[in-house]
Amino acid sequence: MSAAPPVSITAIHNARLASGALVDIAIDGDTVVAVVPSGSPLPETSGETLDLTGYVVTAAGAEPHAHLDKSQSWDAIRPPFGDLERAIESWHAFAMTLDEEDTLDRARSTALRMLASGITAVRTHVDLLRGEDALTGVRALVRLRDELAGLMDIELVALGGPTVPDAVFEAALDAGIDLVGGAPHLADDPIADLERLIALARRRDVGLDLHTDESLAGADTLAAYARAVTGWHRPRTAGHCVRLSMMPTEDLAPLAEAVRAADIGVIALPITNLYLQGWDAAHAVPRGIAPIGRLKAAGVRVAAGADNVRDPFNPVGRCDHLETASLLVAAGHLAPEDAVEAVTTGARDVMNLPLAGPVPGARADLVAVRADSLGEAVAFASADRVVLHRGRVVARTTVSTRIAAPTAPPAPTADASAPALPTLVSTGK
Repeated sequence: MSAAPPVSITAIHNARLASGALVDIAIDGDTVVAVVPSGSPLPETSGETLDLTGYVVTAAGAEPHAHLDKSQSWDAIRPPFGDLERAIESWHAFAMTLDEEDTLDRARSTALRMLASGITAVRTHVDLLRGEDALTGVRALVRLRDELAGLMDIELVALGGPTVPDAVFEAALDAGIDLVGGAPHLADDPIADLERLIALARRRDVGLDLHTDESLAGADTLAAYARAVTGWHRPRTAGHCVRLSMMPTEDLAPLAEAVRAADIGVIALPITNLYLQGWDAAHAVPRGIAPIGRLKAAGVRVAAGADNVRDPFNPVGRCDHLETASLLVAAGHLAPEDAVEAVTTGARDVMNLPLAGPVPGARADLVAVRADSLGEAVAFASADRVVLHRGRVVARTTVSTRIAAPTAPPAPTADASAPALPTLVSTGK
């Protein structure tokens, strides 16, 4: 492929799968139609091809829990370091002056960083704001979704607290929001707010994506959530769920079974919850990550996301699903294969999106990372990547590095006190 993105691709050659197998891939439109050992015949195709020698190919990343409206606001807000309550307070103060164009610009910048890293599907929450114009962020994010429609799939979730009237939620849904969201565990009456949000979603016949049990102790809303939506036909997910990390197996097991029966997808958010949780612990600071390994073993659908990017809730973040995967390995004790699944096919599953990846019949949303193995891709997370969305290359990053080569030790001389100086040379890749 020589043309600049976007470019439709009909065949990929010499790609390495997560299993280590070297394969060729045929693509018809937005669908993978064949995956064969490298060098084997492919179905007849005519069009652009990719040679991905030296790359590992997986399903594209999916971000199941973002806050694009808040992203990259840290420098403007300069919030105090601290816990969830401080983050909420500093954001609400800033949001009183929120500007639609600035929100759109920050959200676009973050979304395109995600796309370059290999994320082709994003579900983002958008705040229903206090003040005279509650829908400033909603309008900005609807515009962003329309603007990037050919490059990535974006779902929008209305995020409103207990003081946000139903009429504002209704207006957001009328404006193009896809799902109902909220954080009922933060309400004075968590169960009442949970029931209100569920009733609203049922009335509008849309899915639910709730911030759930977002602290190491406190209100238990996940069990009530599970009871209320069991048997419902719309997608439902629960983000954070960090309280579960503090539960012993005998307490977690029945809750996990209820979540499984309710078909609630649980989304772990390691980077933000590692930052927000445990500030009051002077020692033995808890990790604060939803135990998705234990939940997955219990049959619960699980995924992971990055959540916030450089805003009051998280001062860092690279807009990279492989960063999330690395944290799942280091802090969540998952194998690299399971971690990558959580941020690719697992994330798409809880987002109710079609299966994607280098699999016949799957959507041709793929990311190729320069690496010799999946483990190396997670560990080093090379920025050298090729990203396909629905069979088209939508982003390509090529990394060039020049390093001074070390010189061999000088040969012994008669005057050992005066060694030869090294000569610096450069090599590139």
